[in-house]
Amino acid sequence: MYLIAKHPYIKIERKVTSVEQIDIEHQRVIYLYHDRVVTQNREFPIKDVMDFSYREIANQGGILYLHTLRGVYTYTVKSSPEAFLSAFKEHFKSSQ
Repeated sequence: MYLIAKHPYIKIERKVTSVEQIDIEHQRVIYLYHDRVVTQNREFPIKDVMDFSYREIANQGGILYLHTLRGVYTYTVKSSPEAFLSAFKEHFKSSQ
């Protein structure tokens, strides 16, 4: 299992009390290996991964979409995942 690419993403946790709402930002990383994609809570065999796409949101980062046979998963990113997407396309899209 060798690492091809990785990219940071964030997960926002909201805590609501009777007095206030607190947003806690958790820093996480999505990893692209030759046989799987791994996030904090999920692991996808590469054979189940159909594609990745990215949508920028007002120059503040955007949403990284992971398209799988089980559905689409979204990850909030603060920086462009262009290198990550290029690595995926270079290693997997050309062989399909």
